[in-house]
Amino acid sequence: MNLQHRIDLLVRLGQYILSADEEWLECKERASRENGWFIPEFIELATRNIARFYLENELLKNWVASYQIPLHQTPGTTVGIVMAGNIPLVGFHDFLCVFISGHKALIKPSSKDQVLIKHLIDKLGDWDEETKSLVSFSDMLKGCDAYIATGSNNSSRYFDYYFGKYPNIIRRNRTSVAILTGEETKEELGKLADDVYQYFGLGCRNVTKIYVPKDYDFIPLLESFKKYNYLADHFKYKNNYDYNLALHLLNKKYYMTNDSILLIEEPAIFSPISQLNYEFYSDNDDLAEKSAPVQDLQCVVGKGFIAFGQAQSPAITDYADGIDTLAFLSEL
Repeated sequence: MNLQHRIDLLVRLGQYILSADEEWLECKERASRENGWFIPEFIELATRNIARFYLENELLKNWVASYQIPLHQTPGTTVGIVMAGNIPLVGFHDFLCVFISGHKALIKPSSKDQVLIKHLIDKLGDWDEETKSLVSFSDMLKGCDAYIATGSNNSSRYFDYYFGKYPNIIRRNRTSVAILTGEETKEELGKLADDVYQYFGLGCRNVTKIYVPKDYDFIPLLESFKKYNYLADHFKYKNNYDYNLALHLLNKKYYMTNDSILLIEEPAIFSPISQLNYEFYSDNDDLAEKSAPVQDLQCVVGKGFIAFGQAQSPAITDYADGIDTLAFLSEL
């Protein structure tokens, strides 16, 4: 299958994702039923972002033009992909990179997120039979020539053990932070709420900590965040909120809340579901020291960084962990 045909198939897939096809609608409903965190709103967000930011014809052509991808090639390299399942179709970009590079993909989807990815790959197979020989699924990823694996810090140790002798990209836990100046508009704070609440905060691009200046007024932020108060009606999220609130009450820990999120002064960049950590800074030097790049950081949101509200809208060239997946695949 030549490069142009692969691009054409991906563009068609993007159009399908944006359609009201009955089979696709049923698939999204099934995915939501099988994973309580995948509410329809967030499935729509994830799938539409993939269609708009990954699967447009010009985007794909411009993307591959920067790499040495042969127009015609016989696939001989198989790449094993271990996908995470924290947000809908979180592993799609890895599949996209392998497919566009001309290699074969052997995918182990997460048990939490297999409905959507399997349906979309099956749809590609319906449109072109050759796709079935290029992309397949398996619970065991043996005999691959290279591996891309995403998981927790714990599972990454197993990935290192099993895949370490092969060319690999192994990803661990990451999260994101935001830097506030205190001069943010109501609109910007509302967009920051998207970065915090979307996908219930489960994504590595979700903001789990904010840096704020001394004497920061949290009231406007808490008010702007109320746009997501309806998430507190979701039983899984509510259980986490109630549990974390109980812990802070028992420990007599100071907290602020708008009834859907807990603001806690905490130096850690990771926070549990329903909680947003914050840390004060006194000046730019203090901020630079406290927010210095760390290994576990995926994104920084704020003025001069990723724009508020854009953390969950990565471009096709925004590679996870800053590792160029397509460059890695092009060198196999």
